Amino acid sequence: MINVGVIGYGYWGPNLVRNFADLPNAEVVAVSDLQLSRLESVHRRYPGTRITADYREIIRDPTVDAVIIATPVSTHFEIAREALSSGKHVLCEKPLTHTIPQADTLINLARQHNLTLMVDHTFVYTGAVRKIKQLLSEGTIGRLLYFDSTRINLGLFQHDVNVIWDLAVHDFAIMDYLLDAQPIAVAASGAAHVAGQPESLAYVTCWFEGGLMAHFSVNWLAPVKIRRTIIGGDTKMIVYDDLETSEKVRVYDKGINLISNPDDIYNMLISYRIGDMYAPSIDPTEALHVEATHFVDCIERGQAPLTDGHAGRRVVRTLCAAAASLAESGRPIELSAD
Repeated sequence: MINVGVIGYGYWGPNLVRNFADLPNAEVVAVSDLQLSRLESVHRRYPGTRITADYREIIRDPTVDAVIIATPVSTHFEIAREALSSGKHVLCEKPLTHTIPQADTLINLARQHNLTLMVDHTFVYTGAVRKIKQLLSEGTIGRLLYFDSTRINLGLFQHDVNVIWDLAVHDFAIMDYLLDAQPIAVAASGAAHVAGQPESLAYVTCWFEGGLMAHFSVNWLAPVKIRRTIIGGDTKMIVYDDLETSEKVRVYDKGINLISNPDDIYNMLISYRIGDMYAPSIDPTEALHVEATHFVDCIERGQAPLTDGHAGRRVVRTLCAAAASLAESGRPIELSAD
């Protein structure tokens, strides 16, 4: 039995506690939060779980095997560092840290103490994204051409991070998992529409070797909620709409065929291919349940998680490059092989 302590019971904490409490081989033994009302809520729903306003009580508790961090990103590094240094396995909410050196420190600590370090890149554990991964691995859509994502809605404004760190982080994690490649350059532009607050709208472009391009549109000030990704290949295309209830993933047999005379490149002809569409079956299991199960299994078996510290670092690397580009009015930031 893996004893779990959860630090942070705000927006995401209750979901984490619920899913870990439902596991047969894990027990949520303690929850920490700074707000008394939240702790009272924990006590009413989980009367056998200890509550505290001091997260260090959880870290110092020798009966706690693993710590789950669901606090603002500015606190992630210090809490995770203390937990790993105290011999606790760590699952940290996204993004892992604010800087690459901080991520490196946590990765090294986990390795030195032989501990599991995992990042809560929740969408990677959804049935839809896992199905897309399968389709790409099978070569269903051929050579990848582009990855285009839109994640917009009205609110929820964050005060400590901008819209890229809040929303695009999800899509960067999905991209990292699906593409098995790292961008060679990143550019970002955006605007803050509320005085004194971070950017509320942004556009990010990532370039890859071989001509693959990824584009992200994120916005806190949209009149509608959209969560849609289009992945284009040279034989088929995938549309992933997270707001769809039944057909979240659709595969389209659409594209172009090039008919050319090798001796006359200027007379190349383009024909359009309009074929069938199908929606593959998707595992309906809640992503957080899959993730929680995976975290505990990795601890018990000593295996590296799918979204380990290195995956978290790669996402932080893209976020930092986007932030640097944003600060320089959209100048592309080149990334060296890492």
